[in-house]
Amino acid sequence: MNRSEFKSLSVIRLDEATCLLKNKSYSGAYYLAGYTVECALKACISKQTQRYDFPDKQRALDSWQHSLTKLVQTAGLETSLDAETTADPRFATNWNVVKDWSEQSRYGQTDQRKAEALIQAISDKGHGVLRWLKRHW
Repeated sequence: MNRSEFKSLSVIRLDEATCLLKNKSYSGAYYLAGYTVECALKACISKQTQRYDFPDKQRALDSWQHSLTKLVQTAGLETSLDAETTADPRFATNWNVVKDWSEQSRYGQTDQRKAEALIQAISDKGHGVLRWLKRHW
């Protein structure tokens, strides 16, 4: 996959999650919403990949995972994340909701409140995690 595909998938996953939420499929909405952020982070990592460069093995391995906090590190966004959470308390609250997502949620049940909170934290126009990631992808 390339950067453009990750960016596109990020938007698609948010649309799908929102559709599932509206149709009261809360577990699926929560699960897919997390992939919105994962794909956006992978777009950020892809942006830093230089054409024709041989990839650093550890960086490549670190990119093939689902942990959002580890993907932030791999994308080199820790400083930006720290600055954003310090400057914007609402963003900090949103990040605290998003960072706890795991692909393991596919095996669990999620209630309406948790699914709504995750989608809101990602999509918040002024303070959302996706808004922040789009500045870096």
